[in-house]
Amino acid sequence: MTQPLITFPDIERLVVDYLDARPEMAGTTVDNRPPAGFDGTAKTVLVSRVGGAWLDNQRLDAPLVDLEVYGPDKTAAHTVALTTRALLMQARDAALSGAVVADVAEEDGPRWLPDYNHAAANRYVMTYRLTVRPA
Repeated sequence: MTQPLITFPDIERLVVDYLDARPEMAGTTVDNRPPAGFDGTAKTVLVSRVGGAWLDNQRLDAPLVDLEVYGPDKTAAHTVALTTRALLMQARDAALSGAVVADVAEEDGPRWLPDYNHAAANRYVMTYRLTVRPA
């Protein structure tokens, strides 16, 4: 007997939509790709799935997600990173994009990481493991 097809959520879109809808992120661009003309100096959060695995015996997806956080200066970028960090940790038990986020774990907290592609950029990078139950 064949199992029903699993509908995996787009984890990048799930995180983007969740963060972008939060009033605390007003004035910050949140997406999975840089906006046109991006130079790394505007308040921006870029979301990328960078790995993870399907846990078949538990029927859970456990993606690793990188967040690149930019701001007009180092202090502003750090503030956006801390806000993003707090909001993502609140995603536990949230029903988002047709899936349930069962858990959020910080794998690597905000760290300063220069962006050599954008000389004027101020960037923090952080990595999270989400545990998601597909619909």
